[in-house]
Amino acid sequence: MAHISKREFDVLDLSGQKYLEWKVDALAHLKANALENTIAENNSATPQNKAKAIIFLRHHLHESLKSEYLLVDDPKELWDNLQERYGHQQKVLLPKAQYDWINLRFQDYKSVSDYNSALFQ
Repeated sequence: MAHISKREFDVLDLSGQKYLEWKVDALAHLKANALENTIAENNSATPQNKAKAIIFLRHHLHESLKSEYLLVDDPKELWDNLQERYGHQQKVLLPKAQYDWINLRFQDYKSVSDYNSALFQ
């Protein structure tokens, strides 16, 4: 986290369109920096680690979200607020992605299953 001006991944935009990707990336980077306990339930993180985590999370938020959550100084609270705001997308996007995958068409084949059947004959 020495180079805070450089972003490791895209910021979470206001629409939350890529929240799931952002969440996975943020969690991976928190784990890599040994800060994942700052967003855990009943955490006993040090104030320094909480400060590092909140700085990191805010650095990867859209400017409007930064302003909205300006007074939130606990990374767990920020994490929960974002989950409450954008977490519903998993329930909406996952079934759509599964449907799209099943109905994906390859070349002249009706579905991926038909393509795989022809490919492995």
